[in-house]
Amino acid sequence: MRQKMEKFIDDLQVEIVTAFEQLDPNAPKFKRDSWVREQGGRGLSCVFACTPGPEESTSPLETKLEKAGINVSVVHGMLPPAAIKEMRADHSSIPYDGQTSLPFFAAGISLPAEGEDTGNIVAWWFGGGSDLTPSYLHDEDAIHFHTTLKDACHNEELYFAFKKWCDEYFYIPHRQETRGIGGVFFDDLSSEKHARISDDVVRPRTPDEIFGFVSGLGKAFIPSYIPLLQRKRHYIPTEHNRRWQLLRRGRYVEFNLVYDRGTKFGLKTPSARIESILMSLPETARWEYMSELGTEEGSEEERLLKVLKKPQDWAL
Repeated sequence: MRQKMEKFIDDLQVEIVTAFEQLDPNAPKFKRDSWVREQGGRGLSCVFACTPGPEESTSPLETKLEKAGINVSVVHGMLPPAAIKEMRADHSSIPYDGQTSLPFFAAGISLPAEGEDTGNIVAWWFGGGSDLTPSYLHDEDAIHFHTTLKDACHNEELYFAFKKWCDEYFYIPHRQETRGIGGVFFDDLSSEKHARISDDVVRPRTPDEIFGFVSGLGKAFIPSYIPLLQRKRHYIPTEHNRRWQLLRRGRYVEFNLVYDRGTKFGLKTPSARIESILMSLPETARWEYMSELGTEEGSEEERLLKVLKKPQDWAL
């Protein structure tokens, strides 16, 4: 399964990067940065960014993307007690004495991720997710994104369970809002009883079945997202739009640095590659003290905030 998962995420990374580069052929190519982890593992970080010149604050290039990153990491080695303690919240079978490290293996790209031991397996599971974080709400985009993910699940019960989980996971408690309009999120999929899924629900249970489910969602990324970028091909934001966009990016940063489990796991992994862990952060974001944006009744900003504070179903 390790080799199977590695090949899948390597191939998917190529497909996604190629799709982005074909979307905007006049834009700079993604930077490919291959790396090796001394303690065990390797990865390839593919990053798109239009870096400003020496006298510029923003790039003069007009591109469909401002920044994008598709990172593959395949790491293994010894997991320190601090990381084990955090994992035991959902996997009590993992041994923990506060002092002993355990061998681990983890591989992931965007949606799919896998964790398992390299010797006698004490716990294994798959997890993943995909969510949409727009600055402005376009119903047709939300419907397309969610319907594509729902179709990829091939199971309505699982889709709605994972959609609800996504709304709960990507929630920013100190803001009392979600970071985006949701999608799907799941973790701890294995042959064992699942805390969030009823035993009556038909779901993948064997490693091969779960791999099929995860890979199907991974392949749904391109058809769920690329059409949204194509629709915005001629969109030119105003200064007002840009200000709001940067405020929303600030919320994204807050979630990723304070609450995201993947970020926390990465930072607690010995000899973590910080550049790859934090490449999802925007190059520019904004925070304003008591900003009035989003409070004006009937505004597009308020319309988005209403959905972020009370998630709704979008899939057809």
